[in-house]
Amino acid sequence: MRVSDPGRAWCVWWRIALVTLVACAVTACTKEASEAKEDTTASDVVTLQTSEGNITIELYAERVPATVANFRRYIDDGRYDGASFYRTVRDDNQAQNNILIDVIQGGLGFANLANGLAPVIHETTRDTGVMHLDGTLSLARGAPGTGSSEFFICIGAQPALDFGGMRNPDGLGFAAFGRVIDGMDVVRRIHRMPTFQPEGDTLDYTSGQILAQPVVITQATRSSYVRD
Repeated sequence: MRVSDPGRAWCVWWRIALVTLVACAVTACTKEASEAKEDTTASDVVTLQTSEGNITIELYAERVPATVANFRRYIDDGRYDGASFYRTVRDDNQAQNNILIDVIQGGLGFANLANGLAPVIHETTRDTGVMHLDGTLSLARGAPGTGSSEFFICIGAQPALDFGGMRNPDGLGFAAFGRVIDGMDVVRRIHRMPTFQPEGDTLDYTSGQILAQPVVITQATRSSYVRD
């Protein structure tokens, strides 16, 4: 009868144990990576529940980090709960503007800007590569680096809002940082809604563009979204 070598048996056992340990570690790392990916997906999608229906938006955190972080904070703090879409800009209500665009604008509103957070740096489309296309979400601003609480959504491509476009006379454009992935029918419905009509011949910058009935954002939340 042949007697097994105890040293060799121990070596074989050790190799099996090592392989098992490595396999478990790989499985654990894969699971953690998968969970991390799921968390990122969930945190990069938000839903604006409005009185006209839901608008779901994907945020481009890797490409426009500062602007997305700012928008997330407004959502996490509940600052957009009770906010509204209050302005629509379209061909029939911007006679005072030389460069025409099609957007709807929302946020805290002109009367509540003091309740906003500190402004964020201006991340241009030249730097991020995120252009103003149909459904693009972008940050409203005056001078560069003054954007914070107010945002807008494009209806159709709006190159005049990109870097080099002259809707803002400084030519630096606006910071596009996301895009609607569900609910563009709601956006277009808001875009067509009635506005207050200006009185007299003098037109202010937003004359004829303020919605007669603002569309309330009842709640803004982060959510997961599964693409087809």
